[in-house]
Amino acid sequence: MKKLIIRFSIYSLILFILIVFFVSLGKEPQYNTKSLIGNKLTNVQLKSLQNDKILTDKDLKKNDFTLINFWASWCGPCKIEHPYLIKLSEEKNLKIIGVNFKDKKDNALDFLKTLGNPYDYLAEDNSGKQSIFFGVYGIPESILMSEKLEVKKKFIGPISERDFKDIKKFIREK
Repeated sequence: MKKLIIRFSIYSLILFILIVFFVSLGKEPQYNTKSLIGNKLTNVQLKSLQNDKILTDKDLKKNDFTLINFWASWCGPCKIEHPYLIKLSEEKNLKIIGVNFKDKKDNALDFLKTLGNPYDYLAEDNSGKQSIFFGVYGIPESILMSEKLEVKKKFIGPISERDFKDIKKFIREK
């Protein structure tokens, strides 16, 4: 009788683990960025790379459109997208926020001094925790949002020529 109870317990445990596994397969991963589109960002707090200023969601509401770009000086693809960010910085109804990801401040500032600074505000994310809040799990990534803090589009990887044209078209349709 004791063996029967032990056997039943082991089979029940295995069955439970399998059920949990299969139920989990059907759920969306936490950082599926498609789920961000159409949602509003709240409680935004981005610490400046250069001083003690904190950028909040209230500051972001002042812009027609905001592009939040996560980048680092050590990131090769970030150098590829940089010329597009420079061109986008000329748009009047778009503000670009640069979030420097797990980088050294001096390296980040040297990168911008060499290639140009397209950012209206420069934030830091030394630990990578802020990036998780935005659903970012690699860099470069960018989020385009409206003045209502609604995520309009998410760009995974470096901004390409096509992405550049899409952003310009999107912000000019307003």
